[in-house]
Amino acid sequence: MKCLYYVTPTLVSAHRISDDLHEAGINDWFFHIISKDEAGLKNEKLHSSNYFETLDFVRTGFIGANIGFIIGVIAAAVLMIQEPFGPDVSNVVYFLVAAFATLFGAWVGGLLGVGNENSKLRRFHDDIEAGKYLILIYAQKAQEDMVRTMMSEKHPEAVLSGVDRHFINPFSRVRRARRQRTTQ
Repeated sequence: MKCLYYVTPTLVSAHRISDDLHEAGINDWFFHIISKDEAGLKNEKLHSSNYFETLDFVRTGFIGANIGFIIGVIAAAVLMIQEPFGPDVSNVVYFLVAAFATLFGAWVGGLLGVGNENSKLRRFHDDIEAGKYLILIYAQKAQEDMVRTMMSEKHPEAVLSGVDRHFINPFSRVRRARRQRTTQ
């Protein structure tokens, strides 16, 4: 499944695109609209985005969990070597130390991400702030060509601004930077 990012200039255009996507058989679960004007989306009964799409807590939570895991394993190894609780401590204690550090890292990372815009949407930040509407269409492989054709024929005002996988990969910025360097 791929996510197609379209930027459109007006709420009327976003509403027409929504109607055409419904006619094409794509339901509200598979497209979302991101806008500075959330009230306008609500008044028009358009399916706006959710926190998973607009905030960065999933990506930063994964990163925090990875860092916490590494710290937890190091701490457990130090505790095993130093034996501050004696030699008869069960291995479960060391597993719990690593698990606690992993969960704590995920929690802290998630909290940091709640205050940040989703890293995949940063390139659209200026358009959204300028009052434009970002439409995220999640298309399965069989639907992708149909969606692209429909959008180019019926909505030339909507600009295809990006294509991405739907999977939330915490390290996608690194790969995207490499991909952009190779295409230039």
